[in-house]
Amino acid sequence: MKHLKDFENDLNKCSKCGLCESVCPIFKINPNDCAASKGKFIMLHGVTKGDLKLSKNINKYIDMCLKCGKCNEFCPSGIDVCQILSSAKADFLKDKLYGKIINFLQSKIIFGAIINFGKFISKPFRPKKIPAQNAIQVMYFKGCVNQICPRTDIYLNKIFKNTINIVEPDFECCGLPFLSEGNMERFEQCAKSNLEKLNDNYSYFVTDCASCQSTILDYPKYINTKLNLSEKAVNWGEIIALQNLKFKFKKPLKVTFHKPCHLKNDKFFKTIMNNCENVEYVEMENYTDCCGLAGSFIIKNLKLSTKLAKQKAQNINKTNTDYVITTCPSCIAGLNYGLLLNKSKTKVVSLPEFLSKAETISRC
Repeated sequence: MKHLKDFENDLNKCSKCGLCESVCPIFKINPNDCAASKGKFIMLHGVTKGDLKLSKNINKYIDMCLKCGKCNEFCPSGIDVCQILSSAKADFLKDKLYGKIINFLQSKIIFGAIINFGKFISKPFRPKKIPAQNAIQVMYFKGCVNQICPRTDIYLNKIFKNTINIVEPDFECCGLPFLSEGNMERFEQCAKSNLEKLNDNYSYFVTDCASCQSTILDYPKYINTKLNLSEKAVNWGEIIALQNLKFKFKKPLKVTFHKPCHLKNDKFFKTIMNNCENVEYVEMENYTDCCGLAGSFIIKNLKLSTKLAKQKAQNINKTNTDYVITTCPSCIAGLNYGLLLNKSKTKVVSLPEFLSKAETISRC
C-alpha cells in the first residue's frame, strides 16, 4: 500500500497551471483554490515536506472531491489525482477512532453481510437462466446495487431473450467505496478476490455501473497483476449496440441522457437511439456534468452536492423529455434527488430498464 510520501515527486510535478480548475465541477460552483487539485496539491506537498500536518482542515478539502477524474484527463503533468487523495485519506485516518469505525463498517463482517443478505432475499425474484447454444459468453460484474435489487436481471432477460450466456462469479464489491474512504486494506482485499475469479473463458467482461468498471480497470494501479481487462471490458449499452438490436415503442417518447463521470465512452448510446422506433433523443446542456451524488460526497458536502444536483435537474427540465437515461445506479439516485428538488415529472431510468419497455425487440 502506498502512502502520501510515496507521491512526493508527483506532487512536485504540479506546475500550478490551473487547468484542473477549468474542468473541476466543484471549483465552478465554489471558486476556492483548495477545491481543485492545484490547491490540494500545494497543501499535500507541504505535508510531504514536513511544513504542514495532515490536519482535519486538509482532510476537509480531501473530501471536497467528486473523484470524477476530469482533472486527471486534463493534467499536462499526468498526475493521478484520485490515487494521491486516497493515499492521503488513508494516512489521515490511520490510528484514528473514526477511521477504525469506518473500517469496521466496511468490513466483510458488516458490509459483506449486508450484500449477502440482499443476494439471498432477491434470489427468488430473479428470472432463471436458460443456457443458449452458440451464444457469446459474457462475464457479468453485477455490482452491489444490482446484487440487492433484482430488476436489472429481469430487464436483461427481456432484452436478450437468452441470446447470450451470462456467467456470474461470486464477485465482491469493486472496492470504490473503500478506496474513497482511504480504506486501502479492504480495497486491496476486494481487488485481489475479484481478480482471482476472472479468467479468459468469456468474450466480454460486462458491468452496468460506470464507476465499477472504471475502478476495476484501475486495479493494476494498486495491485500487481498481469491481467488486462481493457480489451474485453464493456457495459451493457455497448453489448446492446454490438448486437444491433432494434426496439419498437408503442407510443412516441422523448428521452435525454446523463453521462456518468466514470463512463469513458458513450458512443453506443446514439447507436442504440437510432435503433429505437418512436423515440426522440434530445441532448441536454452539459450532459457530462456530475449529478452531485458521488458516494459519500453528498453526506460530507451536502450543500455542494445539492447545488450540482439542482443544476443537472434544470438542464434535464429544459429538454422537456419523458425520461432521462443513465448507466450508473448511483447517478440514478443523484438525478432523482435533483429532480425531486425541482419538482420535475421526468423519470430517471437505467438504459436496460428503458429498453425493456419496448413493445417489440428484434435484430436489425
